[in-house]
Amino acid sequence: MTQRAPGKQTGRLRQGLRKHLQLAGVAASMALLAACSSAPPVTSPAGPDASSPQKLSGEVIDQRWNLLLIGTHERITLPAPAHFRIAPDGSVSGSDGCNRFTGNVSLGKKQRIDFDELATTRKACPALDDAKRVTDMLENAYGYLIDHDRLVFFGPDSRVIGGWRKAN
Repeated sequence: MTQRAPGKQTGRLRQGLRKHLQLAGVAASMALLAACSSAPPVTSPAGPDASSPQKLSGEVIDQRWNLLLIGTHERITLPAPAHFRIAPDGSVSGSDGCNRFTGNVSLGKKQRIDFDELATTRKACPALDDAKRVTDMLENAYGYLIDHDRLVFFGPDSRVIGGWRKAN
């Protein structure tokens, strides 16, 4: 029977220990990543009208708004007037001056506004870049202010991103 040298045994023990530590590290990393990526459970709101959508109200609702300005002073010429209307159910529809669009709007406290899921038609248009600026303004709107017959949109940084006027 041959006897192994103590140095070789110690080396093999270290290799085995190193592999076990590596496996434990990988397992811990995977558990940590799984915990970070898991979403909280979805819960439905409680209450008798949890199934009925909340109706929006206010001066901005059920009113046609025509584009006045991009930014604080830039007027653009489009083939057709850019406009939109927000319905009480939170749906929005309108035109960017070239294409029709639809989507959803939510209004929050402190005059917060959020246009979501905007979808547009894809017609050829000589002013397509300017029309895109109109839909970009809606998608980037964070807040709003109504002053007489004007509706002003602000970005998240509180800068004016555009203005609209009530249609008569």
